[in-house]
Amino acid sequence: DELPQFFNVFNGSMSVVGPRPHMLRHTEEYSKVVEKFMVRHFVKPGITGLAQAKGYRGETKTVVSMKNRVKLDRFYIENWSIFLDLKIILLTILSLFKGDENAY
Repeated sequence: DELPQFFNVFNGSMSVVGPRPHMLRHTEEYSKVVEKFMVRHFVKPGITGLAQAKGYRGETKTVVSMKNRVKLDRFYIENWSIFLDLKIILLTILSLFKGDENAY
């Protein structure tokens, strides 16, 4: 399912790790109700991110869930390091084996 996104990594429009992109209508909706929502757009979107590694994956049904996702995205942007990227990749791989109720 995520394989086509690796082509976007290779062409430079995405990163392996970074805030997950949202549909445009979600960006319009949540940018009005979630403080600093648009900060997530300062970096390239990623195939996986800190929010997803911490369980905020799949459909976001509440504003509170989106606020938590954005909080983790902002933490990632403000504290980026190669070690944080490696940790997120490792957590993502582990969640593939462990399973996640929010994953598709």
